Amino acid sequence: MDILGKARRLESTIARTIDEAAQRLTKSVRREPLEVAHAVVDAVEHEVQPGSRGTHVFPFNRLKLAVVAPTPGARARLEAVFEGEPSLHDRIVDRLRAAGCEASGLTIKTTYVPQAGPEWTVADFHIEFVRATKLAQPTPVVDLPPPRIELTIVAGSADQATYAFTSSRIDLGRRVEVRDSRNRLIRTNQVAFCDTDDDVHQTISRCHAHIEYAANSGSYRVYDDRSAHGTALLRGGRTIPVPAGGRGVRLQSGDEIALGEARLRVGIAMDGAPAREGIRN
Repeated sequence: MDILGKARRLESTIARTIDEAAQRLTKSVRREPLEVAHAVVDAVEHEVQPGSRGTHVFPFNRLKLAVVAPTPGARARLEAVFEGEPSLHDRIVDRLRAAGCEASGLTIKTTYVPQAGPEWTVADFHIEFVRATKLAQPTPVVDLPPPRIELTIVAGSADQATYAFTSSRIDLGRRVEVRDSRNRLIRTNQVAFCDTDDDVHQTISRCHAHIEYAANSGSYRVYDDRSAHGTALLRGGRTIPVPAGGRGVRLQSGDEIALGEARLRVGIAMDGAPAREGIRN
């Protein structure tokens, strides 16, 4: 019995040695990129399973393909075949459809490695077959227009007594069109105070300030555009300076914007309601 056992162990050792030698020999032979592509397609088709009533199914929707490319040149040649016409993805999808399988949602992620892994069964590539659960599509974000903002003149004079906007930016200043020394238009004020020589209007710069709507916070902010006499907010008996070139100051309904000696009262609509003075947002 001991001799028989030794003989069996020797036979097993010889068989294992032959298998390892065959694998090393196989791995030493490199196929051309097109041959690798055909082998990948064949390996994928091998996973097609019989379904009900004579149909066939491919139970995976994601392939992780690793391909041996020991040099940049080898990778370039493989990519030229895999990404050419038809691409490797198209070859696989066509083969699966020819086998009667639905493959519209199949994704393939290809990586290139310098050498084969120890668990690979072939020398050129290795495929990991995955069935990933499809996640629900996120609800698309709808960009809503800014809420209605009303600006009422309370000190100074302009073309209108009250302005209403649903704009992302509103420029404030003296004169509608502001031009440079060569008569080139550099700004249009949506709220334009009169360009006169009285004490109030001479404190308003032509490019005095602007209001911007910030969609991420759902708020309007006022910014000073480096005006000569400054910008401030009057709120609840307090004066809040608006620093020139800074982050601006958030507006609330009922605020008054001071442009020098001129004043604008702010009303902001909430949830579709009309803009009313004195309502805080």
